[in-house]
Amino acid sequence: RWEPMRYDIVSDTHGHLSAELLRALEGADVIVHAGDMCSTADARRLERIAPLKLCKGNNDWGYDYGPFVGNVTHFFASGLRWQVCHYQERLDLEVCDVAICGHTHRPLLERDSRTGVLVMNPGSPSLPRGGGPTMGRIVAEDGRLLKAEIVGL
Repeated sequence: RWEPMRYDIVSDTHGHLSAELLRALEGADVIVHAGDMCSTADARRLERIAPLKLCKGNNDWGYDYGPFVGNVTHFFASGLRWQVCHYQERLDLEVCDVAICGHTHRPLLERDSRTGVLVMNPGSPSLPRGGGPTMGRIVAEDGRLLKAEIVGL
């Protein structure tokens, strides 16, 4: 039996990790970043808080986050298939249970009507559009999503 795991979801930090964001990330089991981090130092900082899963965004072309970080990242955790891609339109909802995207700087949380996949864009904690700074949080256990929410910072 697995324990519930807390996945904190961020995107579009653009080289700025605010004190509010860093406080909110404390206690995360995994941090998922959906691109446009724009800082290898920020990647190292986040890795000190929790294991980091990330993909590259359109502003990350000059940064080296390691050999396993590309435009799309897939991983298996808490009995669920995760996919992380900066662009929502490039997500393949046939191959995942949880789909994370970014780019728009606007939060989105919905179930795809055709596949039932949870789709989340956490918005941006650094450069939000159309509202205040946000991130996402997902709690999952044993193949089940226990909670998914957008968190205001």
